[in-house]
Amino acid sequence: MISPSSVSPNRAAAPPAWHSPLLLSCALFVATLILYFPTFTSAFVNYDDPAYVTANAHVLQGLSWHNIAWSCIATIEANWHPLTWISHMADVQFFGVNPRGHHVVSVVLHAFNVVLLFFVLRRATGQVVRSAVVAALFAVHPLNVECVAWVAERKSLLSMLFLLLALAAYGWYARNRNFARYAVVAVLFALGLAAKPMVVTLPLLLLVWDYWPLHRLAAESEAPGTRPSFFKLVAEKIPLFALSAASSWITLYAQRSGGALGSTDLLPVGQRLANAMYSYAAYLGQGVWPTGLAVFYPHPEGSLAAWKVLAAALLLLIITILAWRYRERHRYLLAGWLWYVVAMIPMIGVVQVGRQAMADRYAYLPFVGLFVMAVWGCAELFAQLKLSRFAQATIAAAVLVVYASMAFLQINYWHNSYTLFSHALAVTSHNGIAEDNLGTALMEMGRPDLAQPHFEAAAELVPQLSTVHYNLGVLQQQQNHPDAARREYELALKYSSDATEAAQTHSNLGFLLLESDPQAAIEQFTAALQINPDKQNSLLGRGIAEYRQKNLEAAVADLSRAAQIAPLAQADFWLGRALEDKGQTQGAASAYAAALQLAPGMTEAQQRLDALQAKAH
Repeated sequence: MISPSSVSPNRAAAPPAWHSPLLLSCALFVATLILYFPTFTSAFVNYDDPAYVTANAHVLQGLSWHNIAWSCIATIEANWHPLTWISHMADVQFFGVNPRGHHVVSVVLHAFNVVLLFFVLRRATGQVVRSAVVAALFAVHPLNVECVAWVAERKSLLSMLFLLLALAAYGWYARNRNFARYAVVAVLFALGLAAKPMVVTLPLLLLVWDYWPLHRLAAESEAPGTRPSFFKLVAEKIPLFALSAASSWITLYAQRSGGALGSTDLLPVGQRLANAMYSYAAYLGQGVWPTGLAVFYPHPEGSLAAWKVLAAALLLLIITILAWRYRERHRYLLAGWLWYVVAMIPMIGVVQVGRQAMADRYAYLPFVGLFVMAVWGCAELFAQLKLSRFAQATIAAAVLVVYASMAFLQINYWHNSYTLFSHALAVTSHNGIAEDNLGTALMEMGRPDLAQPHFEAAAELVPQLSTVHYNLGVLQQQQNHPDAARREYELALKYSSDATEAAQTHSNLGFLLLESDPQAAIEQFTAALQINPDKQNSLLGRGIAEYRQKNLEAAVADLSRAAQIAPLAQADFWLGRALEDKGQTQGAASAYAAALQLAPGMTEAQQRLDALQAKAH
């Protein structure tokens, strides 16, 4: 909110040394790293991180041509984002499953985005300090913590990176329009879409960028033909709109096949529109005073009061009228407002994905427009009030320090699953998702006695949430209550719309039935493998069941396949058992040796290997 002493970019006086773009870029980058340093000791969390990293068989294998090919066609997690998968694979390749390396990469990406935003704004507007303050707000605002501190949100960081690069390339293209420069814009946009489809609105945002700060769209007072017409600028972006349409189709397909699209029976269109209207205003409130932030905000469904929706609509209408009223003298107001409204469209919930009302991560791109409105508006207000540079700097610094302090607190809530979901429950109500994930965290901490009440609360709040029934099934299975566990697993399968979860539920049911009914267990494992043919624990379970039914050929095939997918001592051990029963003692000995290499303390494998070696001599 600090500005040059004059609004005009043409100043006779030389700017201070600290106005150096290089110096400011370095300061922004380093300050961002310092703010997010606490994430370097944070753990993975149990919300999406397992699906994206810690329990994803492809990602855990690191980079390979096979896995890269998989990433290009995979639509798991209700998204198509091959660059995101490749990024996570690269992290595993370099850092394994140590969360520190994954967090460091995310923080560095955010710091690059901060510097890129500064570069793009400075290049387009000529305003060094204002652009730096916008970038600083983007760096420290608490709403952006979720994208940076959550490993599974790497997709937001990557898509923003390519959007900013596309924006920079578009400014380069606008100065000298030719096919090669336009192609660079299109390629960068395609890469952004391949990271996360949240940037699908870029063609519309480029029209906003044409209006301000590029001023490619003629002002009302200018003579016709002075600049390109609105329709020519739209036509110019037809190839980019085609990319958006293709990405939207792929995304809808992925979300539908992944069961992420909310049903209009469960969540009618009227409720979605009401929540969208209210959320537009609620984000503004969080932007000004970001307190009570949580990883998940339950959807109000039919409980949202009509007066809240009407008040939100009135607020949005007033802001729109004011931005339009002053569009000629203060173009940045209309441009910033349109940027916010347009960029938020894919995430606002009219097309409902998941059960959340809103999400902090959704503000990462749209809030750039609000930051521009705030900084440019305050700069002009300060100029009218004739505030000294020191006073302007003090005000800007105070705002940044307040937001950075709030972000620092929010970063620490992301330390692990327990701190994250305990905080979510403290600042939200009727939050079944938080109850469920806190219960999972307590299970991981070895406290099933504390976890069960949270699972039961989640089941009461969201009875059709398949995950909570799955977790209750796991808890009951661990407590040796097979009948109760089976009921919960069957409820999980009844309500599940997620293929990955359904496959794991079938697999758990298979292990539950393994001792009492091997044939029923095989049916459950087969159901899991029909969903995911490479599910290692299902291949292991079916192989064990087949071995117990003396179907040795099938057992060897399944157990061999399980051992090939990833190192697993149990797969090698049971493969040894099957080969030994087939009389293939040399193969059995090799399998037992492989099991012992992975698990040196596996006593039975050692005993069987010793027995085979004794017979051989």
